[in-house]
Amino acid sequence: MQSTTLPVSTEISPATRRKTALAVGVGNFMEWFDFAVYGFFASIIGKLFFPESTPILSLLSAFAVFAVGFIMRPLGAFILGPIGDKHGRKAALVWSVLLMGGATTVMGLLPTYTVAGLLAPVLLVVLRCVQGIAAGGEWSGSAAYLVESAPNNKRGLYASLISGTAALAFIVGSFVALGLSSALSPEHLSGWGWRLPFLLAAPMSLAGLYIRMKLGDTPVFEGLKSEQRVAGSPLTKAGTKGLKPILITFAFSSVSGLGIYYLATYMNNHLTTSLGLDRASALMLSGAGLFIYLLMCPLAGILSDRYGRRSLNILGTVGFVVLSIPSFLLMGTGNGIAIVAGLILFGACQSLCSVTNVVLLVELFPASTRSSGSALGYNLGLALVAGPGPLIAAAMASSTGTSTSAAWYMAVVALIAVPMLLKWLPETFKRDIQAG
Repeated sequence: MQSTTLPVSTEISPATRRKTALAVGVGNFMEWFDFAVYGFFASIIGKLFFPESTPILSLLSAFAVFAVGFIMRPLGAFILGPIGDKHGRKAALVWSVLLMGGATTVMGLLPTYTVAGLLAPVLLVVLRCVQGIAAGGEWSGSAAYLVESAPNNKRGLYASLISGTAALAFIVGSFVALGLSSALSPEHLSGWGWRLPFLLAAPMSLAGLYIRMKLGDTPVFEGLKSEQRVAGSPLTKAGTKGLKPILITFAFSSVSGLGIYYLATYMNNHLTTSLGLDRASALMLSGAGLFIYLLMCPLAGILSDRYGRRSLNILGTVGFVVLSIPSFLLMGTGNGIAIVAGLILFGACQSLCSVTNVVLLVELFPASTRSSGSALGYNLGLALVAGPGPLIAAAMASSTGTSTSAAWYMAVVALIAVPMLLKWLPETFKRDIQAG
């Protein structure tokens, strides 16, 4: 099972690897860009599609904004994961970018409640469902495609591209939204300005689709086909013979998923609502923290290629247990330098967890069931633990009245994961990813 020399990876030219990185980066960026923009304009969208005067629609609004995308992720794993195992990693990524780009673009064209009545929120929820399905295959599908195409001694470094582009998307999406909010009057922003970021998905998705269509499949999947080892029922096989890797994936994905949602969405709201900073200052500080996190991701990848995935993932998880509360205490001072320092502490833990998450999604699972098993474990962690995280954090902060109470959820989730990882997470960085 262990091997440091995998000839399949050497068959890929540097030019093809660059195209692979671009194809994966564009799709991953688009997914998280949409997440950032939707979160930023959620209040406007709620008023336009779910009038407060209608209680049922207000309830539907909360469901659409906070739940639908996460609930649909496991369904996306059930659909796109087996496609990746049966028809190729490329096929899953093509479907993912088509669904995500199409749904996001149409969202920017939707009529509001005043124009279409009940049909408007129904269509919005349907599109959020489609986005959730697409997201359920994008992260793990991108991981399989990119890592299977990477040099064997640089799989962690290549995996850092996925974590890094997610951070970049949050930075760009937030600043695009802030720019529109600053440049347009509230009337224009509510009238048409909020649509512009969603319509940007059209050229981005077309570019991503074009690049992905031009690529071949990964050498690992081509090897499965040539040796007739493609699984007929990969999801069933993954669930019956690979339950332990799925549980391990659930554990570390819960931690890394919660960490990125805290870092990219909750922190900005925390700085404004709990600490009283204005929106522009909060965005600049949280953006600085995200940018430093982005720079730390390649370093985490390099370290994981040298020292392994297990030790770094556990180190990052223990870091969340120990440093979550201190990082919030630093931010609670209200001092700009202390806030950035707190974000750096949090981001350092997240970089270790996120980058190793990406590469472990590939190395933990046999090649024939990799897309199905990794997508299932990853998306269950996001749907059940990480997705509700920012909402739980806000509720804890509101109920206790203390700015550090939100840190406890992060620390407790990480604390629960630590013994599972210590007992079950193997070292994988020398594994033959063609096996199985």
